[in-house]
Amino acid sequence: MSKIFAVSALAASTLVLAACGETNENAAADTAATDEANQPITEAEVQAAQQAWGQGIVDIGKTFTDEGDYRARAQEHIATHYAYGDNQTILFKPTLAAEDQFRESDTEALSYFVGTEGTEDGGFAIAPYTAVRWENNGTVISDSGDMAVAMGNYFFTGADGNETKVEYSFAYERGDDGELDIVLHHSSLPYSAN
Repeated sequence: MSKIFAVSALAASTLVLAACGETNENAAADTAATDEANQPITEAEVQAAQQAWGQGIVDIGKTFTDEGDYRARAQEHIATHYAYGDNQTILFKPTLAAEDQFRESDTEALSYFVGTEGTEDGGFAIAPYTAVRWENNGTVISDSGDMAVAMGNYFFTGADGNETKVEYSFAYERGDDGELDIVLHHSSLPYSAN
């Protein structure tokens, strides 16, 4: 009887030690994520976020062309790059929006990117585009380093090889995961006197 009790006690203590080890590993991972989330935003991170956003637009169009689940790809793009899921106000004024100018929800953003029948949304990201090139006019990072704003022109290359120049302003905050999230996105076609 005492041997059975000793074996049971040993097994239980091993499980407790293993659980403590997992807890310590989880705590270390949480601390690392918190430290990363508290780091000041850098201009290099803004440029990397821009490149990733542009590649996401290209990927949505390619998925559409390949007859894949382009809606799911667009939902992933929105969840990755915009802060809609963080229960905060997102200021999004897309280029080709006149009737529903401002997209306050991820559902409205999805409509803009992939289209919705009966609306003005024809599906900006399913045009498709083969490349997105950025020319930042400037980037301003707040003194606290918790927000960055970039403004300039980006160029969307169509399947025919022609580029469309669009003006933009993007503002980024660091999400809980340490990645930059868009909290403001305003884009428009350049002014034309004609």
